Amino acid sequence: MATATSSPPAKAPRSRLRIAGYVALGLLTIALLWLAFNFSSIKGKAELGASYGAHVACSCRYIEGRDLKSCQSDMDPGTEMIGFTDDPVHKRITASVPLLASATAERRGKFGCISMPPNTA
Repeated sequence: MATATSSPPAKAPRSRLRIAGYVALGLLTIALLWLAFNFSSIKGKAELGASYGAHVACSCRYIEGRDLKSCQSDMDPGTEMIGFTDDPVHKRITASVPLLASATAERRGKFGCISMPPNTA
C-alpha cells in the first residue's frame, strides 16, 4: 500500500486588509440594525426638537423683536442640528432637522406664537 509522504498545502494567512473589511462590515451591520430598531424614537425626538425650536425662535424673533441669530443662544443644548428659516411677511419661523422633521410657528396677534399644523405653512 502506498502512503502519501507530502503534507497537505498550508492555507495562506488572511491579510489584515481582509480582516479589517470583515470588521467594518460587521460594525456597519450592527449600526444599521440599531438604526432600524430605533428610527421611530429618533424621528419622534427630531419632531419634538423642531417644534420646540420653532416656537422658541418665533417668540424670540416676533415677540421680543430680536434678530434670529441672537435667538439661537436661547436654545437648549442638543438642538444644534436644528436649522431655522424666517418668513417675515407672514411672521413665521420654520425649524427643521435635516431629513427627519420640520415644524412651523407663526405669530398670531394677542395669542403670541402658535405651532402650525403640518402642511399648512
